[in-house]
Amino acid sequence: MLNIKFGTDGWRAIIAQEYTVQNVARVTEAVCIWLRQQSESPSVVIGYDCRFGGELFTETAIKVLCSHGVKVYTHGGFVSTPMISFAVLQYKCHQGIVITASHNPPSYNGFKLKGAHGGPTPPHQIAEVENLIPDRETEITGDLKSFEASGLLVYVDLEKDYEDYIRSKFDIAGLNQSPFKMAYDAMFGAGQNVMKNLFPKALHLHCEVNPSFKGIAPEPLHKNLLELSENIKNTPELKFGLANDGDADRIALYDEDGKYVDSHHIILLLIHYLHKYKNLSGKVAIAASTTLRVNKLCEIYGLPCEVTPIGFKYISEIMMHEDVLVGGEESGGISVKGHIPERDGIYDGLVIYEFMNETGKSLKELCAEIYAIVGAFFYERADLHLLESEKQRAIALCKDGIDAFGKYKVVDTNFIDGFKYELPNNCWTMIRASGTEPLLRIYAEGNTVEEVNDILATVRATLGV
Repeated sequence: MLNIKFGTDGWRAIIAQEYTVQNVARVTEAVCIWLRQQSESPSVVIGYDCRFGGELFTETAIKVLCSHGVKVYTHGGFVSTPMISFAVLQYKCHQGIVITASHNPPSYNGFKLKGAHGGPTPPHQIAEVENLIPDRETEITGDLKSFEASGLLVYVDLEKDYEDYIRSKFDIAGLNQSPFKMAYDAMFGAGQNVMKNLFPKALHLHCEVNPSFKGIAPEPLHKNLLELSENIKNTPELKFGLANDGDADRIALYDEDGKYVDSHHIILLLIHYLHKYKNLSGKVAIAASTTLRVNKLCEIYGLPCEVTPIGFKYISEIMMHEDVLVGGEESGGISVKGHIPERDGIYDGLVIYEFMNETGKSLKELCAEIYAIVGAFFYERADLHLLESEKQRAIALCKDGIDAFGKYKVVDTNFIDGFKYELPNNCWTMIRASGTEPLLRIYAEGNTVEEVNDILATVRATLGV
């Protein structure tokens, strides 16, 4: 039997290759065994996003759960990951399950676990579930109608629950009258329905179900969002762009010039707004691949800052036990105080939209405020598809020790997750193998676009990739 391992954010695999009905059943059986160890009457909320086979794999998981006497709450259609995490709290469930591969290419599907606290299941609990996955086939029996009749399966409207919650947190009517007209790109993902309901006057792109995602991975990177950018550039009344990934827990933004605003800037904007404008405080928790400008802003504002390994589960675990103002990752997963301890691309986007409308300042002007405090910067990431031997050779070079990348001397290092090297003049680079895809990632930040590109090229030359 396949040895199933959870990565940075759940188990992900290629559909019909490793991601099969039987393997989903095996993982679900492990969840059932683990839940039974925690409670005599466990309950779960489960949902799927817009990926191929989502409904089939979810029905498989429901049958296994109900056969083990686990009460299941589910939605009659696709939902976002934040909707599941919110529902875990609302329905007081012991666990949430999302059938999603998030931003991965369309050939993938996945299995995410959400804890009773309303965020990613902590790493030690995921390890416990992983160790319970049987090395035999799991029996899949029963039918959904019978389970529903018995009361073990309950259908709820998770989309309406989430939409009502969002309306309670934001002045949606006021935002719909904003002078900064919004363009929204769902990337064919699970945020499409709720955003059409909340903002019917916005320009909506890729807000339909297309499991192939037109061949583009639903990851909110600029190269995947060129249509959104061009629409804003060519339409004067469009002043704000918001994009989410396939399960709507990640975010990217665009300013009035159609310029991409990455998660580093978004994290800084959220800290600035919540602390400077809203007078809120708390710890800032960031993944190791996040800009050093966050550390600088926290120092200026007197806010504690903790750096974690990559994976929002580590940030969420801090949020379970401490007062956190903002928790975020380079990949676009961010959570803020006053919301659930979960990444939520829609919620985060509306906080920034609220910031713009309360101040009357455009996103470009708000970024200029940040630059006035921590300095302007540019960032890029190269995702390299390499042979395993090439990837391991590059990692071995990092482990052996690198004092310089060409003319860029190493000033300091952070090896909490991957290999992060601080370079002169507030620049840095990082090398790390992806925990969910067969990739080697190289991150770089500099003071100009040219400097960033030069750092990336120099690092690749040093590593021989």
